[in-house]
Amino acid sequence: MTSSDPFSAPTSPAQTGDGDGPVRAGQADDRDVAPQFVLPLVVRMERDAPPARTDALETSARAVLTFLADERATGDGEWARARRDWEDARIRKVVRRARGAEWRRAEKLPGITVTGREAEVRVYPPVPLDGWPKDLARLQVSGTELEDRDTPQAPAPASPVLWLNPGLEMSAGKTMAQTGHAAQLAWWELPEPARAAWREAGFALSVRTAEADRWAGLVDSGLPVVRDAGFTEIAPGSCTVVTDHPALRPRAPRATAR
Repeated sequence: MTSSDPFSAPTSPAQTGDGDGPVRAGQADDRDVAPQFVLPLVVRMERDAPPARTDALETSARAVLTFLADERATGDGEWARARRDWEDARIRKVVRRARGAEWRRAEKLPGITVTGREAEVRVYPPVPLDGWPKDLARLQVSGTELEDRDTPQAPAPASPVLWLNPGLEMSAGKTMAQTGHAAQLAWWELPEPARAAWREAGFALSVRTAEADRWAGLVDSGLPVVRDAGFTEIAPGSCTVVTDHPALRPRAPRATAR
C-alpha cells in the first residue's frame, strides 16, 4: 500500500459526516462504490490500570490529528497512498483494545503512539476493511468500557472542544472513534495557519458532554458535526459530536460541560 502518488487536500471539505465517519464534499453518492479502508486505533487497557474515559477520548482525537499531520501520510510519504484510498470512501475508524503482550506486538507495527495523561493510543495507516494485520485483527473491539474517576474540569475558553451529544449512550470505543471523526472534520476545515498553530500546540483539545439545552444550538451553529450511519449502537443519522474550534466559530452558542 505504498505509493509516490501525492495526497491532495480537499478544496471544500464537507462540514458534516454521514456514515462511519466524515466524508469529502461531493462523495455522498459514490463513496460506497470505492474500496473500503479503515483507520485502526488501538488503546492500551492494562487490567489494573485502565485510562480515564475522557483522557482516552481526547487522546484518540489527537492520535487521528497526529496521523493526518504526519509527513509520512502526506505528499510522497509512505502512507500517502493508503490515506488517499481511505479518504476516497467512508472514513471508517475502528478502536480495539490491547494489554500486555498484545500491546507490545501492536507497538512493533508501523504506526504512531500518542499519549495523554494516562491513556496511550496507537494509530496506524489505513488498511483494507478485510485486510487487517494479524496482530491487530486478533484484538478485541468490545470491552472498551472506561470511567472518569474525577469530574472533568471546564475547558479553557480558547481551547478547541469536541462536544458530545448529551442524549446518546455510547461505549468508550465507539465514542473514541467519534471524537476522531470530529477532530478530522475540524482539520479539513481549518486553513493552513490554523493547522500549523494547532500542531505546534500539540493538538490541544478537550472532550466534554454538552448541556442538553445547548445541544440543538451547537448542531445548527455551522460548526462541523459528525453524523453516524447507525451500523452499531445508535440510530442512523444521529449527531454524535460537534467540533468547536476557535478558528471555526461563526456565531456558535457557548456550551458548558457536565
